[in-house]
Amino acid sequence: MIVSKEEILKYIPQRPPFVMIDCLESVESDTVTSKFEIPEDNPMVSEGFFQEGGLIENIAQTAAAGVGYKCISNNKPVVIGFIGSVKNLKTYKLPKWGETLETEVKTVSEIMNATIIKGVVKNSNNTMLECEMNIFLQDQ
Repeated sequence: MIVSKEEILKYIPQRPPFVMIDCLESVESDTVTSKFEIPEDNPMVSEGFFQEGGLIENIAQTAAAGVGYKCISNNKPVVIGFIGSVKNLKTYKLPKWGETLETEVKTVSEIMNATIIKGVVKNSNNTMLECEMNIFLQDQ
């Protein structure tokens, strides 16, 4: 783990209770991985299950934390991103609260302030959701 739960808020713009990642496991040139143990009182939990919107936000926050990590590592301010679109969304299963998600985000391409990513959320090697996102970074 390279960024702990105690430190994660330095790397993302979201604040509790809308934080959907606990820690960064790795940040490489084009791949970021995170983990998240779903709390029962998370606003995206309904009838015991973490909803699709929470899984999508988990992917977006994993991407944001990776960008934040790179910014801080280069002594630059953390850049805020916005989801422009979600494509090729496939939901296979909704996890229950208390389960731990493992999320991998790969950068497909970057052009100026636009980034296309592919995200996959798993739980115990079972794919929960996958999609592509267009993310736009705010100009500094």
